[in-house]
Amino acid sequence: MLLFVGLGNPGREHAKQRHNIGFMAVDRIAEDHGFSPWREKFQGLVAEGRLGDAKVMLLKPQTYMNLSGQSVGAALRFHKIEIGAVTVFHDELDLAPGKLRVKHGGGHAGHNGLRSIHQHCGEAYARVRMGIGHPGRKELVSGYVLHDFSKYDAQWLDDMLRGCADGAPKLAAGDDAGFMNAVALRMAPPKPKKPKPAPAPAAGPPAAAAPEDAPGLDPLERLRRRFS
Repeated sequence: MLLFVGLGNPGREHAKQRHNIGFMAVDRIAEDHGFSPWREKFQGLVAEGRLGDAKVMLLKPQTYMNLSGQSVGAALRFHKIEIGAVTVFHDELDLAPGKLRVKHGGGHAGHNGLRSIHQHCGEAYARVRMGIGHPGRKELVSGYVLHDFSKYDAQWLDDMLRGCADGAPKLAAGDDAGFMNAVALRMAPPKPKKPKPAPAPAAGPPAAAAPEDAPGLDPLERLRRRFS
């Protein structure tokens, strides 16, 4: 079994905030791929289903962001899932809005949800880093991530979430490039090719000039042709 974790904060007041983009991603995967209804378990909400050939459990910790590792750790222990079978979807300040990258292992870069997972489970898990941009100054970060996405963000956000759902079977199969390509196709779909213009009809042979002594020519036209 694989475990896909979306990070966020519980409660309606947080539902549309930048920090909750991980919740949004697993919600879209569950909806588009016919997962079971969400139910309470492991200090979180879980849904189960299949992505391609893989059995997958989705988890949204309800512990608040900075304690997410408690919920993830409980799920891993109960199902005896290795940390390498975990993928975490989370907001990423260091990527521009609409950009997405997959990363395996490494540090938590100060992200409180990842920090907690590191502490409870280790660091050898995959992350889907979903760019939300940076407010510009460190002291503005807390207010920025806990603020709702703007109307300007609505289009790229919907495209990114749909792309995550489109590519989820690839991600479950270990095809990171295929997953990111599915997201890219949603973010910037190829432009339709313009139809090629129909070829011009072939020109017929030039009309032969009438000889100067052709019948029916008036006298002035006969003179013009003779001396032209």
